[in-house]
Amino acid sequence: GLLLADCGTKRIAEDNLLLHTPQEVIGDVLRFTLAYNPGAAFGMYFGPASRGIFIVLTVVALVALWFMYRSTPPDQRAQVAALGLVAGGALGNLADRFRGSGGVVDFIDVGVGSTRFWTFNIADAGITIGAIVLALSLWTEPEPTRPRAGG
Repeated sequence: GLLLADCGTKRIAEDNLLLHTPQEVIGDVLRFTLAYNPGAAFGMYFGPASRGIFIVLTVVALVALWFMYRSTPPDQRAQVAALGLVAGGALGNLADRFRGSGGVVDFIDVGVGSTRFWTFNIADAGITIGAIVLALSLWTEPEPTRPRAGG
């Protein structure tokens, strides 16, 4: 679901927004501003090799997420959902990297005046929320019971 929502909203953004031209949605707080990010979060960029590097890193991360999913008990619903959000978001941004060299499509622009959060997309939101839920679920997971020594 996240992957479809991400791809769909990115196409709508590309079809209806002008590059780097903010469109107010909720005043100045929430705007849609089309941008392409050839790097990754927090401005990580490795020059012309960035596209290939981020494709490989994403595939490695997806493999790791798959193994985590396979080892997660089915009753750990929060952890399963979190892994799904992170994987869906990673796949959405990966699709952009395969689709073209311009980078990942970003369009959600939050802030006030000149104080703005970086522009992001539905995939980024899924990855962030999924990572937080995953960390919390792993942190609060009960310790496995171990047999007592000698007893």
